[in-house]
Order: sequence, then structure tokens, then C-alpha cells
Amino acid sequence: MNSVAPEQNTPEVRTLAERVFHELQDAIVRGELAPGSKITEPGLSKTYGISRGPLREAMRRLEAHRLIERVPHVGARVVKLSVKELLELFDVREALESMAARLAAEHMTAEEIAGLREVLAVHERQADLRKGEAYYQREGDLDFHYRIVQGSHNRMLMTMLCDDLYYLVRLYRTQFSASGSRPQRAFVEHHRIVDAIEAGDAELAELLMRRHVSASRANVVDRYAATLAQHKDPAETSS
Repeated sequence: MNSVAPEQNTPEVRTLAERVFHELQDAIVRGELAPGSKITEPGLSKTYGISRGPLREAMRRLEAHRLIERVPHVGARVVKLSVKELLELFDVREALESMAARLAAEHMTAEEIAGLREVLAVHERQADLRKGEAYYQREGDLDFHYRIVQGSHNRMLMTMLCDDLYYLVRLYRTQFSASGSRPQRAFVEHHRIVDAIEAGDAELAELLMRRHVSASRANVVDRYAATLAQHKDPAETSS
């Protein structure tokens, strides 16, 4: 027996669930819904002014993208990785994205490379990047790393990096990558990676992407560890 109410399958509900999914995803990525914070259907329903049906669909998608998790006896909460889990995530990202850059150098078309440079031109006009405060990239086609993976023309990599892990990586990359001179340096590194891809230098593209992700990893982990220390529950440190 189907437990989903018939009205949950209508185009209107699906469209509403899509909108709420993107709004909640953006709130999580930007830190408006803090890591580890509890979220409830009544609270979200009131905040977004929608019924439980489309909200539940949006939350199912957030859970599938690893942005929220169900905790026994607690309910749903925004994902909060440990430093160890974050290190593992970036280890995977370094290995797979460097592979994607190598394949992109071998397979990206001139049109795709031109599109990649257009993305960087959009980024360069952003006020936060100009001020050196942050380097926020919108999801999908306006995300430099997303476009590189698409340019690899490898469907396995696309599934892993543009679907399975994409939103989780984007969350930590967005919230903890802006520090000191890192935003501007990351932008320069992006240009060098594109130069290598355009030159068809697969080995250099792979090396530059590996170094780029490694630098981001170190920056993110340092900032995240400091944030965890600031918000550590006193009860956890008591002997």
C-alpha cells in the first residue's frame, strides 16, 4: 500500500518541493542553518509557509545529498562532520578531482573551455572575491569544479562528484574556504588549471588540481577544527 498522499505526486507539489529543497540547501551551505542544528517539520513548515507533503519530499532530497541526517531519539539535524570525516572527504576529492582535471585536458572541447573561462569571468566580478572576503560559487554550471568534472566526460566521476558528494563538498568548501588570502589565491589557481587544460597538458592539469584541492583541504580543516573547538560542549571535555 502506498503511504504517500496522492496530492504529493502532483506537478504543483513537486515544483514546490524543488523550490524548498533549493532554499534549504542554500541556507545550509551558507551556514544560516548551522551544522548540527536540529530541524523539525513544524518549524520549517512555519518558516517556509508550506504543507508537510512537499516539505518531506525536500527533506528526503536533503538527506539523500547528505546535508541532513536522522539521529535516533533526536530527529533530523544538519550534518556535522568530525575533522576525521572531513579529512576523508577531502582525500577522496583530491584523488577524484585531479583525475577529472587530467581527463578534462584530454576531452574538453574548445566550446567547453570557453564556457569555463566565462565562469571565471563571472566569479571575477563578484564583490566578495574582489574584497578577498570569500569565493562563493553558485551550484552547477556556475561552479568551476562542477564544470571540470563535467568536462572529464567520465560518467562515473560525474555521478560521484556532481551528485553523490557534490552538495556535501560544496557545503564545507563554501563555509570554511574563505580565509586570509585564500580566495584570491584559489582564483589564480583556477586560471592556471584552465590554462593546462586548454594546452592539453593532462599531467600538469592533474598536478595543479591536486595541489589546489590539497591547499583548500588544509585551509578548510584548520578553520573547521577551530570552529569546533569554539563550540565544543563543556561536558565533552570534563573529566
